[in-house]
Amino acid sequence: MTDQYRLVLCNTPADLSETLAKTLVEERLAACVNIVKGVKSVYRWEGEICIDTENTLLIKTTAARLTQLTKRINELHSYDLPEVIAIEIQSQEGEKRYLDWLSGEVKINN
Repeated sequence: MTDQYRLVLCNTPADLSETLAKTLVEERLAACVNIVKGVKSVYRWEGEICIDTENTLLIKTTAARLTQLTKRINELHSYDLPEVIAIEIQSQEGEKRYLDWLSGEVKINN
């Protein structure tokens, strides 16, 4: 049986991005986190329209680690309601060697 892979999107303030990314990789909740700097976000929060510059984290993990990853993001994030959106990666559409590496990096008993 193959792992089910996930790409998780999470926006953060600039001062939190690297610390959060590094922690997720160190704790083997993510194999890799890309930081896309300077994303402009427009959203409604508590009845107000907000416009903020944030960084987007592209977090690569497996379905088996998703619950723990989400919990850890919620613990470390400075927002009351951090964005955590998981997108399924179709294993037949990804580079097998990369996906094998991803699995190995986030194995629970690694």
